[in-house]
Amino acid sequence: MTDAAGLLAGKVMLVTGASSGIGAAAARVAARNGAALVLMARRLPRLEELAEGLRAEGAEVACAGGDVTSSDDVERAVRLAVDRYGRLDAAFNNAGTTTEPALLHETDDADFDTVLDVNLRGVWLCLKHQIGAMLATGTGGAIVNNSSIAGVRATSAGAPYVAAKHAVLGLTKTAAAQYAAHGIRVNALATGLTRSEMSEGVFARDPAAEERMRRRNPQGRVADPEEVAQAAVWLCSDQASFVTGATMAVDGGAGAW
Repeated sequence: MTDAAGLLAGKVMLVTGASSGIGAAAARVAARNGAALVLMARRLPRLEELAEGLRAEGAEVACAGGDVTSSDDVERAVRLAVDRYGRLDAAFNNAGTTTEPALLHETDDADFDTVLDVNLRGVWLCLKHQIGAMLATGTGGAIVNNSSIAGVRATSAGAPYVAAKHAVLGLTKTAAAQYAAHGIRVNALATGLTRSEMSEGVFARDPAAEERMRRRNPQGRVADPEEVAQAAVWLCSDQASFVTGATMAVDGGAGAW
């Protein structure tokens, strides 16, 4: 079950938004690299299906159904990791959502609240409880927050999404600076367009969108979820021991334009 490198051998990792897309890919890559896992998502049946497949290949996996916007749910997932495995070494805060893009002045108040609640408050709550657990065990750790290329520039995704993803980078830098002395590293991914349920929904609403986005990307394609997952796992590993407060672009060169 473990890659030759075994980047996360002996480590305990929590992945949010793990029932599909990048989160599910991160669970698979982390398991192949030796991590014991706690997987969190709202869709518990899909989460359990993924976990069963990973267990069949020899991985240690626990599931925590829940919503990252709930402090109690996040705390429960972190506590599951500590109770079952004795500590939390790594986390990939990946859960996110979007709504139909709209001009700023036409954006619905409820859509703004939903996007900020999941994409920003959710990351903040995850950091809060994950860092608390790492401080309690005193063993340090590594956390990766999934932002977006929308976290470094305006995109067509809409103002709430762009604002939330920019703010995730602010949380990342603040946490990195505040907890570096405790051996806790915090980094972010600026992820480009990736094949997922979210992107498929965009393409279903606008069949020409994928081709337009391909033309804007230097590599001329959409990322596979595992390509993003590989970056997250590396940042959580000891190979990235001197990397903290950083934003790693995983965007096929889109940010280079």
